[in-house]
Amino acid sequence: MSKRKNQADQEDPDSDSEDTPTFIDVDFDFFNVNPTIDYHAIKRLLDQLFGVDAEGLSTHALADLVLSQADVGTTIKTDGEESDPYAFLSVLNIGVHSDNVSIKLLVEYILAKSKADNAFHGSLSTILRDPQSQVGLVLCERLINMPVPVIPPMYRMLVDEIKDAVEENEPFNFTHLIFISRVYKLTPDEEEAMAIAQQQSAKGSKRQKSQNSNGATNERSADGVYPFHPEDEEIRKFASHHLIFPYSNAQPRDAESFGLDTAGQLMLVPAARLAELTRVLGDVFQPHGNA
Repeated sequence: MSKRKNQADQEDPDSDSEDTPTFIDVDFDFFNVNPTIDYHAIKRLLDQLFGVDAEGLSTHALADLVLSQADVGTTIKTDGEESDPYAFLSVLNIGVHSDNVSIKLLVEYILAKSKADNAFHGSLSTILRDPQSQVGLVLCERLINMPVPVIPPMYRMLVDEIKDAVEENEPFNFTHLIFISRVYKLTPDEEEAMAIAQQQSAKGSKRQKSQNSNGATNERSADGVYPFHPEDEEIRKFASHHLIFPYSNAQPRDAESFGLDTAGQLMLVPAARLAELTRVLGDVFQPHGNA
């Protein structure tokens, strides 16, 4: 069943003709997760989310868990309910699902990675042991070319769904939320090459923008670390703890290595701030023409 429709502009990077539109309109439909249709796409997106460490985290069981709670969570599709989702957002109660193999592996993984930050590790260890704490694991992933303005509506729906679930005495009355996402790292030479490429692609553009089609700004990172998802920069501002961590199965890199140098990211956010965070995402990542 369709939840809501959102229209987003996507830039055509190959268009420099005066006769060709700079933007095309794409309709995105929001649906509840569908266990009979969405498994393979959700599994692929989870594998993408966890990168080279995905194989050891039982993402097949995690996909089943996401699909088991159809009333809390959203997918985005463009070709109707029977098509594969291009994005999804969900939240799982770690305590309720502590016996699930994927949650067990993820808790071990998160705790192990957080040891790089003593304060973060201490906080996680405390809240995961405390029976009064209700910890939600937020999972959000999408195809790389999906525009970031589709994300705030998903979070607004999540806030409403959590509220409804709590009113029905379902276990979604969270005290803390753990966000897992991805980042990439650029060397100074890679940053210089990317800046040159951006300048070249901007030549002949009809419209100057402060953000690209995914919502990312052109500002340089002080440490060469960039989020795959621009909204992570806003989520980070609400986090009590934040950590960039190396993947366990990352291969050694040198000057000849192919592809981006990727890593994981953990953020711990007080659940009471989710509504405010959602409002900020809506303000920052408005569709073109609504700013």
